[in-house]
Amino acid sequence: MAQPAYQRVLLKLGGEIMLGQRQSGVDPEAARDVAEQIKQVYDAGVQIAIVIGGGNIFRGVSGEKNGVERATADYMGMLATVINALALQDALEKAGIPTRVQSALSMPAVAENFVRRKAIRHMEKGRIVILAAGTGVPYVTTDTGATLHALELGCEIVMKATKVDGVYDKDPLKYPDAKRFSKLSYMDAIKDPNIAVMDTAGLTMCMENKMKILVFDAFKTGNLLRAVMGDDIGTLVE
Repeated sequence: MAQPAYQRVLLKLGGEIMLGQRQSGVDPEAARDVAEQIKQVYDAGVQIAIVIGGGNIFRGVSGEKNGVERATADYMGMLATVINALALQDALEKAGIPTRVQSALSMPAVAENFVRRKAIRHMEKGRIVILAAGTGVPYVTTDTGATLHALELGCEIVMKATKVDGVYDKDPLKYPDAKRFSKLSYMDAIKDPNIAVMDTAGLTMCMENKMKILVFDAFKTGNLLRAVMGDDIGTLVE
């Protein structure tokens, strides 16, 4: 079997990957599907840290728009990521994969506190680490939190799993003539307002530390394994 292109990765999942056929919340079948894809990568010997969003339950930005104070809305969003982390942990462990959930907010009844060295040791021992509650502070997105964790944990790449098969020059869901990039520079991604990779803070952090970002379609079966093996899918930002 071919060797993976990366030995330690940070997988950033949007909360919508847990929706399945639902309008909101967690679909256990969708969680199982995600777990099976992650298992393929785990079985290839890759060390995995996961950051999952909470948009399927509560999105902090939306809460603020609806009148919730921003910091409160962000904390609510962090709690939503903990729910998703626990649901994903359950699905992964039912697939036979040992996991640990670490939270940036202290809640010892359901998750370990995030400790960098402990998280690294878990991965070295063959456990998947699911990192919940973002950075534990408001006004910071889960994309930025994922970038920060990837750097802290010595990951080689941030793999951002989305609903589209890469980064386009404009929204491909609205414009049929949208052009997909196979590769993109950090600076182009930062400067062009039509290009959506992640927020500027996360992109800048990746650029300053030479952390690669791969944006790919998470909903196509087998794509995650292909991404880890180094196949030419999605958009690589470097």
